Amino acid sequence: MIGATDIGGTKIAAGIVDDAGKVLAKLETPTEAARAYPDGLRHMVRMLREAAKQANAELSGIGIGSTGWVYPFTGEFGDVDFLPGWKGCNPVKDLAREFGVRVALENDGDAAALGEAAWGAGKGKSRLIYVTVGTGIGGGIILDGQLYRGADRAHPEVGHHVIDASGPQCTCGFRGCWEALATGPAMAAWFNAARAKRSKGARAKPKRQPGKTLSAKEIFQLAEQGNSLACKAVAREAYYLGLGLANLINLFVPERIVVGGSIMKSMRLEDLRKVIAKGCRFVPYEKTELALASLGEDANLIGAAQVWHHRFGQGATDAA
Repeated sequence: MIGATDIGGTKIAAGIVDDAGKVLAKLETPTEAARAYPDGLRHMVRMLREAAKQANAELSGIGIGSTGWVYPFTGEFGDVDFLPGWKGCNPVKDLAREFGVRVALENDGDAAALGEAAWGAGKGKSRLIYVTVGTGIGGGIILDGQLYRGADRAHPEVGHHVIDASGPQCTCGFRGCWEALATGPAMAAWFNAARAKRSKGARAKPKRQPGKTLSAKEIFQLAEQGNSLACKAVAREAYYLGLGLANLINLFVPERIVVGGSIMKSMRLEDLRKVIAKGCRFVPYEKTELALASLGEDANLIGAAQVWHHRFGQGATDAA
């Protein structure tokens, strides 16, 4: 029975996950209530204890997945935008001391990749890339069954490779990153700007009021109703998503790419495959399968549990 903690920009979740990847109990608290690290630690300890009580479980270990820059092998937090007060803090050591078990930490994209590889849509594949597309783009890369790490064991930021150098400004400093072009907010920004420009040019109806700003979900719904601009926004989204996936295939030629996140609930995989086929002629791209993530809303929590198994479980080789 592994205690799992998922630290995100909106909420922090904690629960108990068994060795089959099933969530037995979970609790959540708003991230806003954990801006100060002592408060965050207190909430994590409380939720883990309550979840263990609900599941009638004795913890064998604790796995943590967190958005942002973390140091897996020291247990420290780096510069995480939404939790600036956590920089330099070490929940791995603190939770290990509190519960008397070993604790493992990873970026949440890597955690979800491990979860899908062990218990989800990537099961049985030793060369796997996981990509999640929502308000941002994140993911993890698994090669020969091991989590890929860069220099200094760093987590690769797949969402920040440049797709169009003349594209929108990204928070990373460049323009036209995958995340700046193919996320939900990027799709909504393009659609709403295009609609406002179209309305401004329609001088024949001076009393026309501009419509409300639409979200990506609403744009997908509008496209299903046949709205031409919404259909164009969806086609643009598919193009940029497919372009980014094609880049990953050209670089790594994985056996499978598992895609998840809120955007993928409305996107058709066949549209992405059409884009991939246009730009991967020098690699056997048809050998790379596309699959939807299968762990659902608890993917990050389940992935956090797998972080512990990957680091400390039977046959683990990913040790400090």
